[in-house]
Amino acid sequence: MTAATVDKSGDRVRRMFGEIAPNYDLMNHVLSCNVDHYWRWQTTRLVPPDGSDSPILDCCTGTGDLAFAYHRAVKGKVPVVGTDFTPEMLAIAETKRDRRKINGIEFKEADSQNLPFDDDTFQIVCVAFGLRNIADTDRGLREMTRVCRPGGKVAVLEFSMPTWQPMKWGYGFYFRNVLPRIGQLFARNRSQAYEYLPQSVGEFPSGQALADRMLQAGLSKAWFKPMTFGIATIYVGEK
Repeated sequence: MTAATVDKSGDRVRRMFGEIAPNYDLMNHVLSCNVDHYWRWQTTRLVPPDGSDSPILDCCTGTGDLAFAYHRAVKGKVPVVGTDFTPEMLAIAETKRDRRKINGIEFKEADSQNLPFDDDTFQIVCVAFGLRNIADTDRGLREMTRVCRPGGKVAVLEFSMPTWQPMKWGYGFYFRNVLPRIGQLFARNRSQAYEYLPQSVGEFPSGQALADRMLQAGLSKAWFKPMTFGIATIYVGEK
């Protein structure tokens, strides 16, 4: 793998997401044509709760959408925790929770490279569109594996690039040239967040390469499933 050129330092990523937080949900839904809702729902179907009372952890939770999806999947009967190191994102997640009068979801400020939880705690440890933003991918995966209990699952939902033509060419053009301009127009920020998006996706390992990194992090099995012509991929590892 070539050396990374995108600046993923903690300060830059925290500042960038803090700047776009007020428009983050709207832009996600607009730029994905609302398909992001389906991807999160599909994650809860492919990695379902195991029926125990062990909690579920959503790392890099942002405004909490995957945490909310898992809360619905367990019908509020299992604690769900969402962590993120961007206070502005967590404030929106908490506002959404309180406005909907949801009990059973806790949001904590935490760096996914140093999770403040004991070993073997969670039945599911998941992350949606956040793993590629962690400065040290392997350290993040090791932490997710550490806090997952034996027999539990680690789930990673991440952007990927289609491999089928002409979808590969068309989506690649949109992703690199159109999306950043729309994003910057509606969510103006000094950190060029929507230029960072295609750059970070382009450099991030995908397919078997990321599955292999999950195995190297200590998981015993790993598989992946592309979704929506390969625009996104769900990766699942078992501990």
